Amino acid sequence: MAFTVKDILSIQVAPALGCTEPAAVALCAAAAASLLPEKASIEALEVQVDPNIFKNGLAVLIPGTDGLSGLDMAAALGAIGGNPAKSLEVLGETGPEDVKQARALIKDGKVRLNLLADHKGLFIRVIVMAGESRAEAVVESMHDNITQLALDGEQVENSSLIAPKESSKNARAGELEHWLKGLSLQQLMDLLDDLDAEDLAFLEEGLDANMKLADYGLKHGPGLGVGKTLDRLVRQRLIARDMILDARILTSAAADARMAGVNLPAMSSAGSGNHGLTAILPIKAVHKYLESDHESMLRAIGLSHIVTAFVKSFTGRLSAVCGCSVAAGAGAAAGVTYLMGGNANHIADAIKNLMEDLAGIICDGAKSGCAFKLSTAAGTAVQAALFALQGVKVMETDGIIGASLEKTTQNLGALSTEGMIETDRTILKIMLEKQFSPG
Repeated sequence: MAFTVKDILSIQVAPALGCTEPAAVALCAAAAASLLPEKASIEALEVQVDPNIFKNGLAVLIPGTDGLSGLDMAAALGAIGGNPAKSLEVLGETGPEDVKQARALIKDGKVRLNLLADHKGLFIRVIVMAGESRAEAVVESMHDNITQLALDGEQVENSSLIAPKESSKNARAGELEHWLKGLSLQQLMDLLDDLDAEDLAFLEEGLDANMKLADYGLKHGPGLGVGKTLDRLVRQRLIARDMILDARILTSAAADARMAGVNLPAMSSAGSGNHGLTAILPIKAVHKYLESDHESMLRAIGLSHIVTAFVKSFTGRLSAVCGCSVAAGAGAAAGVTYLMGGNANHIADAIKNLMEDLAGIICDGAKSGCAFKLSTAAGTAVQAALFALQGVKVMETDGIIGASLEKTTQNLGALSTEGMIETDRTILKIMLEKQFSPG
């Protein structure tokens, strides 16, 4: 089955409010709660998640909660005030009273979170109890893919929240990933020829959304304030501004805002809002240094999303490797190189340069510190592009780098899905010990 660039954008790129893992849990809870009889009072919730959902939802702050975190809070808030029809923007309509009720449920021990330690792949199940009613929802494979709904043990088949089996997003995403794996870089680039006015408008929408997060981060310095601090260091003349630093400032400022739970959506890429920030904002930062037109920048962003999806098809949606670094970073490197006039060989060299530099960065969950990693990924993406355009490229004799970009990406995928399994377990073990052990 062949796909178009419009298919890639519709499946892989979507707005998300807050970190996508808590948002997915909130969506699952909201979908379950929507089955309850009208005016039913929610009494308890049971939440089951796979290890990577658990890892990524442990410490990140939730929008609209004034600094609260946790998958239990995400589930309770989603069940009480979430709108499942808004997908990963499910919490966009919640207010202070919803937060108050969610906190009360958690304080009373009515929200139970269970880690499915041996489960492979993205999986969330939320059971919501209200009086005699018991509603259940399942999200799997993709953050916004609701696959099951049940009320009092009876499967709900006719809900608009579940896509028809023949056109389910999960099935299409799996087919897309399989298709992407068989493409060459030139074939990926050729997809840009089919971008139409609607696609360009959608790419513009994503740029606008992520720039609002960056502007907020630069103005207010939420979270760790990495972006704002870098900007201040420039004004203090302690470091010099250039396109690499501007990419780092813009991307990390947006991550500061998003990881701090600022109530603004991000345009995600390959299932992650932070991937979306990394895939888009370095290209925007570099654009102002070049004599390129606005449409060329949007096309570069389109290529970035395509390459991000391509790399993620090998590494998996969630893993022990930081996807912002190697997947969205690769997308940004491709987009920047394209914007600077590079050809397919330059783009392949830029991506391989980045992968050689950043392949070892681990994912230890979503949190404020991700702003450091996005800063690194953004700056390295621009540097990798500049080096490639200067003829600097990593040789195939080096480490995991292959003779082609395609082989290099396959090697990276093997590292992520096979070689890092024990690393992922160790990361989770450390995080669990830290959460439940004093000191």
